Amino acid sequence: MLETSARLLRLLSLLQTPRDWTGADLAQRLEVDVRTVRRDIQKLRDLGYPVHTTPGAAGYRLGAGTKLPPLLLDDEEAVAVAIGLRTAASGTVNGIEETSLRALAKLEQVLPSRVRHRVNLLHSVTVTVPAGGPTVDPDVLTVA
Repeated sequence: MLETSARLLRLLSLLQTPRDWTGADLAQRLEVDVRTVRRDIQKLRDLGYPVHTTPGAAGYRLGAGTKLPPLLLDDEEAVAVAIGLRTAASGTVNGIEETSLRALAKLEQVLPSRVRHRVNLLHSVTVTVPAGGPTVDPDVLTVA
């Protein structure tokens, strides 16, 4: 059985997936009983994470809130995010290059070596489009 802090992080990771989880599903995944899931959900709420409950089936979902939860990525997701940040740093969207590089540096700092190796390998065998091509203003992209 996981320690409470590890279990809360695992629960938070499960709740970040775009679906509703029943208490029984979460209990099975975390290898605890449903009462422990309810207590852990309350602990997350006490920490400021908006965990919404669906009436009836007792489904749980993490809602948008004022805090950005720790982002827990599997290896493939981490590679995709790193490649996406490198692409964003290339300058096709005005004003996000530096921010993308800062986020990429933070991500690379915590990547396990096996994932960092995959990211670097992918970067070494892909062609980056040189800067100076067409760019777009982010305000144009966000107009509804």
